[in-house]
Amino acid sequence: MKLRKTAALLTAAFLLLTGIKAVIPVSADTERHTFTVGFDAEFPPYGYQDESGEYVGFDLSLADEVCKRRGWALNKVPIEWNSKDMELKTGAIDCIWNGFTINGRENDYTWTVPYVDNSQVAIVRADSDIQVLSDLFGKIVAVQTDSSALAAFTGEDAEESNIALAKTFRELRQVGDYNSAFMNLESGAVDVICMDIGVANYEIKARGGKFRMLDEHISSEEYGVGFLKGNTELRDEVQETLFEMLDDGAFARIAADWELTDCVCLTRESAAPAETPKEAESVDETEKNGTSLANICIQLLRGVGASLAIFFLTLLFALPLGLLIAFGRMSRFKPLSALVKLYISVVRGTPLMLQLLVVFFGPYYLFRVSTPPGYRFWAVIIGFTLNYAAYFAEIYRSGIQAVPVGQHEACAILGYSGTQKFFRIIFPQMTKNILPSVTNEVITLVKDTSLAFAISYTEMFTLAKQVAAAQATILPLFIAGVFYYVFNFIVAFVMERIEKKLSYFR
Repeated sequence: MKLRKTAALLTAAFLLLTGIKAVIPVSADTERHTFTVGFDAEFPPYGYQDESGEYVGFDLSLADEVCKRRGWALNKVPIEWNSKDMELKTGAIDCIWNGFTINGRENDYTWTVPYVDNSQVAIVRADSDIQVLSDLFGKIVAVQTDSSALAAFTGEDAEESNIALAKTFRELRQVGDYNSAFMNLESGAVDVICMDIGVANYEIKARGGKFRMLDEHISSEEYGVGFLKGNTELRDEVQETLFEMLDDGAFARIAADWELTDCVCLTRESAAPAETPKEAESVDETEKNGTSLANICIQLLRGVGASLAIFFLTLLFALPLGLLIAFGRMSRFKPLSALVKLYISVVRGTPLMLQLLVVFFGPYYLFRVSTPPGYRFWAVIIGFTLNYAAYFAEIYRSGIQAVPVGQHEACAILGYSGTQKFFRIIFPQMTKNILPSVTNEVITLVKDTSLAFAISYTEMFTLAKQVAAAQATILPLFIAGVFYYVFNFIVAFVMERIEKKLSYFR
């Protein structure tokens, strides 16, 4: 059994890497004991973490009731939304059940009947002068990555009016989750956010009237439970159980508990049609042909420049700043030394992702200062610079203190000034001593550029995740990995050459 599972996982991984979609139905002779639901844990009221740490929501309540009636154990798995297709294809989850939009994805999954009639709406701050959708001209609009709102503006099935509207935006920005979207909106980093009406109603109520919803809807859509293409057996079991819940009132009761009675639309009349393997294969083949290596590489090139900019600008500012911080750390003026030591401790003791959030949102939440649109990029540079300067400072300090005390005494005898002593004697020896440690930090910086996604700045890895989600293939992530490896190989080669140049007297 273990060998068969391993072989299945390896086969799925190969198919994902090559972009070929697999149909992996559950065998009829296999008795199911666990039902694994993949969901976005930041998508209330459909799925989220409550104050007690439990994952709850309308969809999870439905799944729990289905499992009770089927005799299954419910396994709730929070997933990265961009990776939902990979989770499903590898068998890590049985379905995607979390306000999952059918519209535009009809041929990508095996669906249950629609159970929620949902719409995309626009949210603005309560004091905003935006009243109708036409007021979005020249505005910065935020949507969640790979969301229905994004598809409503840029998808193949998007209405012409929405495509035309999107062209009038100053920018259509993608964010990782709705909490980030609301933080961007509240701080003035974006003017509007677009999302599902059910989530919008929940968030507006939970955030105390700071925001309001425009009356006009962007698009209408329906939610369903998405299974791997061709897995009709499991879909039918879940769907029939939902119909039983509809007949005995359990479905209506759960909808009322989550204040979604006006949104539900489950009916037996809309039962999903039967699928044939031939139909599934034809759709998969079409999608497979649409995913080419060259096309992916061209798309990722747009993010390479952003990653390189973060890398070089961080080094440009962090290397000299680190030296100044090192001087402060070694200062004989105790208050200055203690302050610098505290700064280094805080920076090294907290995640870089958190520091980026503080730098970007801090001006508004701490001082009520609205930042200009271009500040997002500079917030990335400031955050990275402050972080890496602290690490470089400690590396510099170790290098300076490693210089033998006799060198200092010789400089004093020769009558060198403090500046002459440092730049002519101490600095060259320090550089030689710290180069291996600096190389490690520089290599780490290459990989850390991917953390810019924390404040919705699109660099190469974020772009790779977006492409992977849009094309339902893991290939963009592997291409991104190759880029990081090649870039780090070049960095290591250059640093090794410099190290050899400085290896005199050996």
